[in-house]
Amino acid sequence: MKQYELKAYQEIEEWKRQINKRSSLLNRLSKKAQTKINSLIPEKAHQIITDSIKNMVKATLIGSNATTRKKQASGSTLADMDEMLKQKIASFRKTAAVEGAGTGAGGILLGLADFPLLLSIKMKFLFEAAVIYGYDTNEYEERLFILHIFQLAFSSDDKRKDTLKLIEEWEDRKEGLAELDWKEFQQEYRDYIDFVKMLQLVPGIGAAVGAYANYNLLDHLGETAKNAYRLRILKTAPRPD
Repeated sequence: MKQYELKAYQEIEEWKRQINKRSSLLNRLSKKAQTKINSLIPEKAHQIITDSIKNMVKATLIGSNATTRKKQASGSTLADMDEMLKQKIASFRKTAAVEGAGTGAGGILLGLADFPLLLSIKMKFLFEAAVIYGYDTNEYEERLFILHIFQLAFSSDDKRKDTLKLIEEWEDRKEGLAELDWKEFQQEYRDYIDFVKMLQLVPGIGAAVGAYANYNLLDHLGETAKNAYRLRILKTAPRPD
C-alpha cells in the first residue's frame, strides 16, 4: 500500500472510532426528548411528514443527477480524488453559508424555506462527490449509497453505527437492498438539525446562526462522504500490517 493510501487508511480508522464512540450526555438527553416528542405525534402526521420529505428527497435526487456532469474529470489516484473533493467541499460550504445567512435574515417564512434549499445543496454535493470518486450516479445502487452517506452524517448514535456497518459491507450487500425506511430517515434528520434550525428563526441572530450552521453541516457531510468513498476504494487494497 502506498504512503498516501496508508495515511488515508489510518484516518478512516480514526473516523470510524469517532462514529462508534458514545455521544455526549447532552446529545443523548436531547435524543431522548426528541424521541418522546415523536411518540406523541399522531401516526397520520408522521406519514404526512414522511411522504413530504420522501418526495422532496426524490425530486432532489432526480434534479441533482440530471445536473451533474458524469464525464467530468476524476482523479487517477486517491490523492487526486481527495484533493478534488477538498475543493468541492470548500465551494459548497460557501454556497450553504450564503444560503443560510439569506434565509436566516428573512425571519420565519424564509427560515422555513431553508430546509428544502439546504437539502438540495447537500444532495447536489453528494452527487458531485460520487463522480469525483468514479461512481456512476445513473445506477440505482449509487443513488442509494448517497442516501446512506446522508444518513450516516445526520443520525443518532445507534443509526450511525448500523449505517457505517452497511457502508463497510456495501459491495456484498447492495444487491439485496430495498428502499430506505423513509420514516426513520426523516425523523433522524429532523432530530439531528432541529435545535440549530430553530435558532436560525430567532430575529437578530438568524443570519449569523444560519451561515455558521450550514457551513458546518456541509463540512461534516463532506468529511463523511470523503471517508465513505475512501472506505469503498481501499476495500480493494491490501490491509496494511
